[in-house]
Amino acid sequence: MIQEIKPWEILKEHLETESIDEIKKYLDLLGAEDIVGVVSHLSEAQRLKLLSLLTPEDAAELIEDLPWVQAIELIKDMNSKDAAAIIAELPSDEQADFLGEMSEQGAAAIMLEMPENEAKNIRELIQYEDDSAGGLMVTEFLSFKEEVTVGEVVKDLQSNAEKYEKYNLQYIYVTHKGQFSGVLNMRTLLLSKPTVLLSEIVLRNALTVKDRDSQEDIIKFFDTNDFYGVPVVDDRLQLKGVVLRKDLREAQAEQENVEHLETQGIVGGEELRTMSVWLRARRRLSWLSVNILLNIAAASIIAFYQDTLSAVIALAVFLPIISDMSGCSGNQAVAVSLRELSLGVVRPFEVTRVWIQEISVGLLNGLVLGTLIGVAAWLWQGNIYLGLVVGGALSINTVVAVSLGGTIPLILKRMNVDPALASGPILTTVTDMFGFFLALTFAGMMLGNL
Repeated sequence: MIQEIKPWEILKEHLETESIDEIKKYLDLLGAEDIVGVVSHLSEAQRLKLLSLLTPEDAAELIEDLPWVQAIELIKDMNSKDAAAIIAELPSDEQADFLGEMSEQGAAAIMLEMPENEAKNIRELIQYEDDSAGGLMVTEFLSFKEEVTVGEVVKDLQSNAEKYEKYNLQYIYVTHKGQFSGVLNMRTLLLSKPTVLLSEIVLRNALTVKDRDSQEDIIKFFDTNDFYGVPVVDDRLQLKGVVLRKDLREAQAEQENVEHLETQGIVGGEELRTMSVWLRARRRLSWLSVNILLNIAAASIIAFYQDTLSAVIALAVFLPIISDMSGCSGNQAVAVSLRELSLGVVRPFEVTRVWIQEISVGLLNGLVLGTLIGVAAWLWQGNIYLGLVVGGALSINTVVAVSLGGTIPLILKRMNVDPALASGPILTTVTDMFGFFLALTFAGMMLGNL
């Protein structure tokens, strides 16, 4: 039987022989997802060797295909000169992202190896928050003064074709005395006479965003305007960069990924199994250790009512169902609130409005779910009172769960606590305790009929 050679084994062989051409050819054959899988099976030393053998341009392309957490660790482990060469090939927003994740000493060492104008540009970008327009924008755009002619612009484009190759050449941005004047699309430029001044054909009053605007503000802008990008200006109306729609989508996807991981108790962002065991264990334990204490609190309710539970042993079958179904309903409400907060649909102070909206859903769903489990309990044991106990407990607890799930993220946001991380444990514990309390209390009240 012929054993299939795994893709990463092929790459490892090329790395051992340092066959640069073979490495390049092989990587070109792989898709982005395949590259991620192959590189993840390399050791840290092999990944660093791979980057050192590739040209800075090819290494930058590889870096862009890798998960962010893996890419940043590779850059951190490289010597400053090689790291600077690779970072120089990346778009400006990614340059700032990489260096912003490094220590001040490491970032400074890399920028010393870069051209002064490029290093200065990165320093400016690093000052912005990641989720602001300034943090999302790219500085690779075409900008010309109003007094320049169409012919001069076309000549510049032709002379610098290689430099502009990676630019998004949908629009040209026009300035006057350093301030943003307007936008000019390529079609208008190419169809105008060479002697025409840009001031004569520029589209004035073009929409812009401020460099300190939040990601939520940018999302609203693109929801309202079907543009490929929007120019970013500062308080003095100086053109600072351009936020591209595709970059915003990538930022949203990354944010949603981090929020999802945090709701599952993985703190600190993205996790890969190529990371150190200690780091991965520490990130997970920071949530799990708190959660075990919360679960002990929930279990204490059952211990308090152990006599009732012993008398009605059938009730033990339904306690996990009440807990789980209420938790599911609550987590749905949490997910909606987190999403609406990220989009700016609701604000942290709108707790009452969100609660009222969730109450109506909770009452309807609670009635349906309580009836279903109540009928199931009745048919199973032939005791309608058991059905009333478990059905009533689930109905009420569903209302409690969606009320908490909808409002807790808003309350935590107002307290400057990460709602994605803390909402889950709080919701789970409270719904468990309240569900157990309701079921066991109702059972105690009807003990003679059960």
